[in-house]
Amino acid sequence: MASLFFFNFGGFFQASILIVNAMAILSEDRFLARIGWGSAQNEPAFGGMQDNASVKAKMINLINSVRTLMRIPLIFLNALIIVWAIAFG
Repeated sequence: MASLFFFNFGGFFQASILIVNAMAILSEDRFLARIGWGSAQNEPAFGGMQDNASVKAKMINLINSVRTLMRIPLIFLNALIIVWAIAFG
């Protein structure tokens, strides 16, 4: 049964919610700033060119967007998954 986890829609949905949860709970002060992925490192200094083309800049923007936009919807999605798991196993 575990081998079929990613081959159905429910398993794919749960795996994607787990990945989004992992991005949403990353602490910028305790983790992201230490490895140089904080939002302060992404801002240009004194009108310099902002590096939007690099993979690092895109990942920082993705993490910040997930943390900002998905906070409230994730609460409801997590509650839905918990109720689904309790009701249907």
